[in-house]
Amino acid sequence: MGQIVLGIVADDFSGASDAASFLVQQGIKTVLFNGVPQEPLQDTEEKIAVVVALKTRTEETNTAVKESLKAFGWLKDNGAEQLYSKYCSTFDSRKEGNIGPIIDSVLEKYNIKYTVIAPALPVNGRVVKEGRLIVNGVPLDETHMKHHPLTPMWDSDLAELMRPQGKYESLKLTHEILELSKEEILKMVEEFGADKEHFYVIPDYAEEKHALKIVDLFGDLDLLTGGSGLMTYLGQKYRKENAASEISDSSTSGKAIVLAGSCSAATLQQIEEFQNSGGKSIKIDPVDLVEGKQTKEEIWEQIESMDEDAVLVYSSDKPENVRKAQQAGRDKVSGMLESTTAFIAKNAEKSGVNRIIVAGGETSGAVTQVLGYDSYLVGESIAPGVPVMVPLENKNLRLVLKSGNFGQKDFFLRSIDITKGDVNG
Repeated sequence: MGQIVLGIVADDFSGASDAASFLVQQGIKTVLFNGVPQEPLQDTEEKIAVVVALKTRTEETNTAVKESLKAFGWLKDNGAEQLYSKYCSTFDSRKEGNIGPIIDSVLEKYNIKYTVIAPALPVNGRVVKEGRLIVNGVPLDETHMKHHPLTPMWDSDLAELMRPQGKYESLKLTHEILELSKEEILKMVEEFGADKEHFYVIPDYAEEKHALKIVDLFGDLDLLTGGSGLMTYLGQKYRKENAASEISDSSTSGKAIVLAGSCSAATLQQIEEFQNSGGKSIKIDPVDLVEGKQTKEEIWEQIESMDEDAVLVYSSDKPENVRKAQQAGRDKVSGMLESTTAFIAKNAEKSGVNRIIVAGGETSGAVTQVLGYDSYLVGESIAPGVPVMVPLENKNLRLVLKSGNFGQKDFFLRSIDITKGDVNG
């Protein structure tokens, strides 16, 4: 049996690769599985981290909980010393959201008293101040994500967000409290939980020193939860016991394709930057797709006819245009966009496109599902939280998957350049 020092279950694939990348940067060999593995972990003397990517962010709650428990169960059965529930750094404001139910199910199943709620990732502009999630200096519910088509952000107070989702009470630890000694803080936590079966701790995390303090305080808990911000410090905690990470070569031969489905401001800017640089692109129109005026086969023929080193195919659009398109039926439109993107990705791989770059959690999930690879080695990062990944079953392929809001404005250009190998190789 392998030696898993940290077993992470992520709510989508791009979030899984995000978490894995920070561990790799700290020298922790990290293997990412797409879905719950069917077989036990292979025997190894190395201490490794394992990330299991699910698709539970917007899944029906009972299904999401069931899948998550199955994943955590596999990790525990394979010797995971610590568990981590990884969710998006912009959380999930829906009252029927899945973060609370998943956390509660793990606390209850493994008789864990409490855990932390720590979605912050300061390097990407997400911080927690006074218990409120702030994105690039603006409270979550005042950002453009207030109108997110799948997970609208109606509040920024994490305790309030947990109230309708979770069963238990929250204790906020403000940045002032975090300045106290470890003993004083843990006594406060103990007193809060004295009459409670389970509870949540919500620490402020506005600076990296806060993450260091959080890991010092709670790094030995059986379950931690949050975004990928804590991964650097958890990686440092385990690094002394581990061999150097196995970093795969980022470059490969073959053409590149960029598939963008996220409607975030960052992705829209990245599309614009790619186009302004002279890059060739094709727009998927969801209304035309539903009405049959545009087909996936026609889009693929158009891609082939371009004969470019890199082509961008995108359905990303402004929120108001997305809402207009969804008048044809949200599930129908989303389903058609995902199946179209998956069709293009599969045809690209078959035709020798070895560099596939994807923007958006749902889009990434559709692409990874159709490609069918179950396990990946995680390599160097293009941007914080966005690594190059190499399928263990196809070491010629390079896959880059990013959450919608991640990456610099030239992210697509950087990804294309970093994954491009010797044209003769």
